Amino acid sequence: MNEHAIAGGTREDVAKATGERADLLALLAKARHFLRFPARDLTDEQAGRRTTASELCLGGLIKHVASVERGWAEFIVRGPSAMPDFSEMTEADFQRRADEFRMLPGETLAGVLADYEEVARRTDELVVSLPDLGAAQPLPKAPWFEADAEWSARMVLMHIAAETFQHAGHADIIREALDGAKSMG
Repeated sequence: MNEHAIAGGTREDVAKATGERADLLALLAKARHFLRFPARDLTDEQAGRRTTASELCLGGLIKHVASVERGWAEFIVRGPSAMPDFSEMTEADFQRRADEFRMLPGETLAGVLADYEEVARRTDELVVSLPDLGAAQPLPKAPWFEADAEWSARMVLMHIAAETFQHAGHADIIREALDGAKSMG
């Protein structure tokens, strides 16, 4: 897909979306809500606190999902060149990816949420401006992707939603371990 072929949607275009595009936008909005909701009323210190045996914290999960969504949106536009060649990643590359799961010194929950909001805005505008949700790109090289497989923009958007929902579940567990608050129930 030619990145110059995408005119770019606006917030008004997003609000006017219908059919499949409106469904995808609603799915993404719901997933994002359930990821952000466990971070409500937290301090920066709480957002960066680990509450389980894993390295995960609420602020780090939101950072990670924002990074993943940003990368997959770029993949829709530019194809596999937007993604790293996972077979050639260095130790420094893996450290940067690990830092996505943590709140680093100087980072704030408000800043992490603002970045995620901007990523979401751009993705939503991409959803309404894409000429064809069925346009496919070859997946980048990675041990977890089948060789020579392709994903359509539609599949990528569903993958973003699935990953966001998965991490929303992690966020719920972390928040409940932090102070007993739950998203549901």
